[in-house]
Amino acid sequence: MNGTSAPRIFETAADVAAAAAEIVSQTIRAQSSTRLVLAGGTTPRRCYELLAGLDLPWGRVTVLFGDERCVPASDPESNFRAAAEALLDRVSPATVHRMAGELGPDVAAALYEPVIAAGPLDLVLLGIGPDGHTASLFPGNAALEASGLVAGVRGAPKPPPERVTLTLRALRGARRVVFLVAGADKREAFRLAQAGAVPGGLIPTAEWLVARDAAP
Repeated sequence: MNGTSAPRIFETAADVAAAAAEIVSQTIRAQSSTRLVLAGGTTPRRCYELLAGLDLPWGRVTVLFGDERCVPASDPESNFRAAAEALLDRVSPATVHRMAGELGPDVAAALYEPVIAAGPLDLVLLGIGPDGHTASLFPGNAALEASGLVAGVRGAPKPPPERVTLTLRALRGARRVVFLVAGADKREAFRLAQAGAVPGGLIPTAEWLVARDAAP
């Protein structure tokens, strides 16, 4: 494995979501303040729904995002909208920092850079795509080489092509990074990530929560 710990294998995607929710819950309860970075995707959304049902001190939490599509916040494709529906509209975080993707990749990235630079990222949740991308860091995309903490993305191979993403530098600098992986279509991507051959495998300290259908 490219990371420092062996992947944890679970029977189902629901089990992965529950394990991730437990990690988030423990982190929030253990710290006086937490900067929590959310991911898009189906399995993380299940995690958020579970978190919404827990009695947690959300007033200690600053919520950030790992990536966003360049669409309005009300668009069905928006990661912010998905997180709001599953979690943020049901709890009361101290602060929520939305990526303003509707302003375009460059402006949105420039606005989010100081937000990420303002303090350490305590816990980052990530998924991985069938092509091995994570956040909006796609194989071969120029954003992989970005030197800052946030990058605008153009030419993403899946729609919409314009996005905003945390960079490898930002993700590697986080205190804890946890991947949620489920689905047979992710099996090859997970295998390649283990070898460090796709963007999802380029965060050496990441932890992996993997459903059995995604495990090689």
